[in-house]
This record gives sequence, structure tokens and C-alpha cells, in this order.
Amino acid sequence: MESRSLRYFVAVAEELNFARAAERLGISAPPLSRAIRKLETDLGITLFERTTHSVTLTPPGTVLLTEARIALDALQAAGRRAQRAADPEPKLVLTVKADGAAGLLDAILARYATEPAARPVTVRLSGWGEQARLLRAGEADAALLYEPFDRTGLDAETVTVEPRLAALPATHPLAARDDLTLADLALPGVEPGDSGGLCRYLDAIMEQYAITDLAQLLALVEFGDLVTLLPESVTTRYPRPGVAYRELPDAPPATLSIAWPQHSRSTATAALVRVATSVAPVQEAAEGTATKQRD
Repeated sequence: MESRSLRYFVAVAEELNFARAAERLGISAPPLSRAIRKLETDLGITLFERTTHSVTLTPPGTVLLTEARIALDALQAAGRRAQRAADPEPKLVLTVKADGAAGLLDAILARYATEPAARPVTVRLSGWGEQARLLRAGEADAALLYEPFDRTGLDAETVTVEPRLAALPATHPLAARDDLTLADLALPGVEPGDSGGLCRYLDAIMEQYAITDLAQLLALVEFGDLVTLLPESVTTRYPRPGVAYRELPDAPPATLSIAWPQHSRSTATAALVRVATSVAPVQEAAEGTATKQRD
């Protein structure tokens, strides 16, 4: 299959209308229809059910749509990686959401700089849920991100696991209690140990309130508009008088991972992964020793 045939197919599959797909592609409908017919003939399968009023994907078409998107993304990513490799002074791009590295970013970068295979690092701050997409698109070499995330085409290792705390308005009746559970918060779809349900809840409030950063999220909590859960490291770094943080023993833990493209052969990326997965235990041990000395 040629990439052009796949692009044509994806356009029709997403529009479910040959005229709109043709307009999107900048061609006329007849050659687009012929190209789809040829693709079906070459594959020996029917990709679309067509009537005079509708176009729908067949089960094989649904499978091909998923695979075609991955293949086209991989082609674009290959081009971007090749362009970046041609840089006279190639850099390693690490993408991370602001305040989304459990307070470990500085320690990881400092230790990575001592590695023989290290390259200069560019930290690319990304929005909510963007890191995996940037890896697949060839725009980043590694990402620090919280589970769960779409692992398609990616490998990952755990960096650290930390508790999640409830973030409540300081005036909330539950803020006076120290024995909270998830049931007390009654967050829609969030169950003990269910990181997926929590992720869907967070996505929903991010969309509902058009939240773009942590400061905005905390302000909404402070104003009494919502209740949420945050990794312990975030609550430690961002105390606010109007927000009460409370332990929540049955909340899903926050698992920070480092991810990279599945077929990466970069020794620089491999060195960063080794460092990232070793920094948290060392830092925790050092903090524990310091606490004992103070005691």
C-alpha cells in the first residue's frame, strides 16, 4: 500500500462522505472513489458499505483505519526525526507537563548531564495529555508523564509512585476531617484503585472548565467550584490558604513514568531512561536520612 492510498482512505473514513473527503484532500470525488475501489481490490476486502444516502465503515475498514493512522503518523515522525538528526548539534527533547515530574526534573537533568552518552537537553513543556502524541509524532525523544496514557508505539518504565491527596476548598465541610475516603468525595466514575476512572474524571473537568494549567485548577478548587485529586508532590510544592489537602488512603496512586518511542536506538535516550528510573529511590533515601538527622 502507498501512503497516498492510506491518506485517501483515512479522509473518507473520518468524513464518511466522499464529497467532503475529496474537498479536504484537494481533489475531485471521482478519482477519490476510484482510488478507494482500487485499494479494496488490492486488499481483497470491502472497506465501506455505500448507499445513495450513506457511507459506513465495514469491520475490516475499522481495523484499517486504526492501523492507517498509526502508519501515517509513523511516516511523518520518521521525517521529523531525520530532520532533527541532521542538526549539527543534535539535542535530546524531553517533554513534560508543567509541574508534572513529581519534583524530580532538576535531579534527573543534573545526573543525566554526567552520563557519557548525554546530549544537551531541551525541555518541551506540554499541555494536558500531549506527551505521548509528541513522542509518536517524532517531536520528542522521551516524556515524563503520569499513568495511564496511550502506550501505542511506546515503551515506558516507572520513575516513582506516590499517593494522591484530595484537594478541597478550605471552607468545604469535609476539609475538617482527616479520615476521608473516595466515597466521601463522590467523584463521578472514580473508584478505589481505578486510575482509568480518575483520568476520565480529570479529563472531564479539564474540558468543562477549559483548564490549561495547575494555577487555574487550584483557583477553581479555592473558589469552591470543584474537588479533585492531586499527586502528593504537587500538594507539597503548591500550598494555598484557600485549598485544603487531605490524605485519601483508597485513592489510586500517582505513577510517574518515562516513555520513549518503541523502536528508538538512541544511546542518549537510553541513558536518560536509566537516570530517570534511578533518581527517585536515591532522592527518597536522602530525604529520609535528612529527616532522621533533624529528629
